[in-house]
Amino acid sequence: MKLWGGRFTKATNELVHNFNASISFDQKFYKEDIEGSIAHVTMLAKQGIITDEDKDSIITGLKGILEDIRAGRLEIDGTYEDIHSFVEAHLTERIGEAGKKLHTGRSRNDQVALDMKLYTRKEILEMDVLLKNLLESLLKIMKENTDTIMPGFTHLQKAQPVTLAHHMGAYFEMFKRDRSRLSDIYKRMDYCPLGSGALAGTTYPLDREYTASLLGFTGPALNSMDAVSDRDYLIEFSSAMSIIMMHLSRFCEEITIWNSNEYQFIEIDDSYSTGSSIMPQKKNPDIAELVRGKTGRVYGTLMSLLTTMKGLSLAYNKDMQEDKELVFDAIDTTKGCILLFNGMLDTLVFNKDRMRKSTEGGFTNATDAADYLVNHGVPFRDAHGIIGRLVLYCIDNNKTLSTLSLDEYKEISPVFEADIYNAASMETCIEKRNTTGAPGQKAMQEAITVYEDYLKNN
Repeated sequence: MKLWGGRFTKATNELVHNFNASISFDQKFYKEDIEGSIAHVTMLAKQGIITDEDKDSIITGLKGILEDIRAGRLEIDGTYEDIHSFVEAHLTERIGEAGKKLHTGRSRNDQVALDMKLYTRKEILEMDVLLKNLLESLLKIMKENTDTIMPGFTHLQKAQPVTLAHHMGAYFEMFKRDRSRLSDIYKRMDYCPLGSGALAGTTYPLDREYTASLLGFTGPALNSMDAVSDRDYLIEFSSAMSIIMMHLSRFCEEITIWNSNEYQFIEIDDSYSTGSSIMPQKKNPDIAELVRGKTGRVYGTLMSLLTTMKGLSLAYNKDMQEDKELVFDAIDTTKGCILLFNGMLDTLVFNKDRMRKSTEGGFTNATDAADYLVNHGVPFRDAHGIIGRLVLYCIDNNKTLSTLSLDEYKEISPVFEADIYNAASMETCIEKRNTTGAPGQKAMQEAITVYEDYLKNN
């Protein structure tokens, strides 16, 4: 069954049919297609465009098709052009002439626009739940590690001491922003295209506000041309997913580094690791590496959609059919990566002693040693040079700022006294940093309280 065959006298070439068909992928939103159709005929009956008897018959038939697909009694047939023609053909077969009235007052253009919006709304909400679960895992690690000292890095070099809680908090902020982006997209896209027709509405007295309310939308889309040709929400969603994947990829990069023999900051659980076919000692962070690798795949969806849409005149063009496979794959990839990453994160074991020891070897307390001199009247630029000479001395003599003797300190600058050891200790370095957003205990507890409230109320 084709929904458009009336003016054609020849059958469609098989290759053309296969090239044009979308049922191999748009069958994914059969539930949304049926949901939209039920709302549409409910509105048609309310407006007196079809009878209540026809409405009831159509809805019963549609619900039966939905139940049979779900139960596996009805297999979606790939010989149909799309999911819309599949559903309508089976409806007409089951209930007769009334089934042919289903498409009154709508076009495939507004129908597919509706189905994709309904599907995308659902997926945004599901992705938001996965991100919230990830944030809960991060917050748990933060609460348990406000005093777990580790080096903070810039340029992948040890810079200043922080805590594991502080480091995890940076990712909490990233994924919190991701949820905010999803929420914004949901609000912007929450307008119903159904009733826009092919591009210019319809002469039937539709109640588009009623249809929108039945489907849970804020209201109807206000321009029918835009409603059937809008793919902004998919581009935005693809952008949001790309950013989510970028954040996951950055985290995965750190996990692969921390898991290395050189760092040994973490132990990845066996259930989230793999081995080597030839090297029996290997334990590879494959999940982290695969998430990092799949990021480019999601980026590809964003670039493909932007490229597809950049030259399209109003209103609908068949090019837009290319949105579905790409977005479906990006959604499945992103959701799968969040889920797997969270499982890996939940089972990580942190080597706290190794992290603490690593802060000593990289002179991460050098800035605090310079601040010590400043607090004793030395201009910062001079203090910077003094500490630089101390670091060189330590490197030449295989020492750290903590293992230098007071005489060695004084040889570089007589300003140093015994209190330098407390001032430059890792614990002091962190505890003195209690401005908002810093790693000190007080600042971190305040952040944790804010994050707890956020997860409770969002």
